[in-house]
Amino acid sequence: MASVRAVLFDKDGTLIDFQNTWAPTFHTLMSELAAGDRLKAERLAAAAGFDLEAVRFEADSVLIAGSNDDIADAFAEILGLSDPKALAEDINARIGAMSLPHLSPFDDLVPALDRLAGHGLALGIATNDAEASALAQLDALGLTQRFAAVIGFDSGHGAKPSPGMVSGFCAALGLDPQEVVMVGDSLHDMHAGQAAGTRTLAVTTGTVGAEVLAPHADHVAGSLSAAIDWIETLIVRN
Repeated sequence: MASVRAVLFDKDGTLIDFQNTWAPTFHTLMSELAAGDRLKAERLAAAAGFDLEAVRFEADSVLIAGSNDDIADAFAEILGLSDPKALAEDINARIGAMSLPHLSPFDDLVPALDRLAGHGLALGIATNDAEASALAQLDALGLTQRFAAVIGFDSGHGAKPSPGMVSGFCAALGLDPQEVVMVGDSLHDMHAGQAAGTRTLAVTTGTVGAEVLAPHADHVAGSLSAAIDWIETLIVRN
């Protein structure tokens, strides 16, 4: 089997804490969209699978693995807007900056990236967040230059679980899919990697447990650091 030469990460729930970053962000967003109308805010929260009182996403929220576009139709109907696409574009344009005060990278993120860089591995991100939002967050963390490619659902490759992002990353870097590990916290990540032909590494740092992820992954790790431990076993040293 080919030695690993690159690692493609999901972002939310994999590199940054999903609940701590996005729950307060979407709470603010829905409050702004509802413009003080409590009933409207509750309807938006129900559509998003969000607990307004606890300020947390429910386990089955469409936004845990999906994109903002996935919720735009429901939000537009609740808000009485006739153009869901325009609403999605508005949300995608401002949600990244809105998230920055709440941005919560995992404690071992930088050490994990340092370890991979020490092996000369190329790194990328494939996220169902918007590309601009992902770049804004990476810029805020000072990590943009660490990644050879940052691919969002709106970057022209489609969204996960389709394999377009993963295949696009492999093509851009001239890599065979078996030289790439797709790392993520959701079934969308695992299915995208499998469909593209990469190795798949699940982490339980998001909202999905090992018992759900294991049948769809080559390996399951309980932390980002543990994920790097496994990746290092796949590197063939000359």
